[in-house]
Amino acid sequence: MDKQKVNTTSSMNRKGYSSSSHYRISSVVDESERLVATKFVLWDVEPLESLCNSKIYLLRVKLNRGECMSREEKNWLCEAVNSNTYFRTAVPLQGYRFDFFDVLKKYLVGQYGQWTEYYAPDRTSLRAYLYGRINQIVEIPKY
Repeated sequence: MDKQKVNTTSSMNRKGYSSSSHYRISSVVDESERLVATKFVLWDVEPLESLCNSKIYLLRVKLNRGECMSREEKNWLCEAVNSNTYFRTAVPLQGYRFDFFDVLKKYLVGQYGQWTEYYAPDRTSLRAYLYGRINQIVEIPKY
C-alpha cells in the first residue's frame, strides 16, 4: 500500500491537492494483482486491514474473486457511489478509496426536463435509487 504514485495535472499544481474522482491514483504494484483500495488522503490513517469487516471491503474482495453481486448489493453500491461527494465511481471509507469503475456503467437520466449523469451497476439499481418520474435512461458506453 505504501507504493503509490499520484498522476497530477497542471491544474492540480495550481489549485492544490484535491480528492476529486478525475485524479486517478495508480498503484506501482503488479497489474495482475487487483487492489482492494488505495489511500487518497495525505495524513496517516489506520492500515487497510483494519477495514476488513466493512461492507465495502467485503464487496470489493468478492468482486475481485469474480463472484456476482446480489440485488441488495447492487442497490447499496448504486446509492453509495451516487451519494458521496468525493468520487464518481468509487466509495470513500476512512481515507481509502474503494474503486468500482470495472463494474459500474454510466447512464444519462432524463428527469424533470434535464439530463443528469449517474453511475450504477444496472438500470434496476439506478431506478431504485432515483425518486419521481423518470422519462428516459440511456446507457453511455465506456469506450
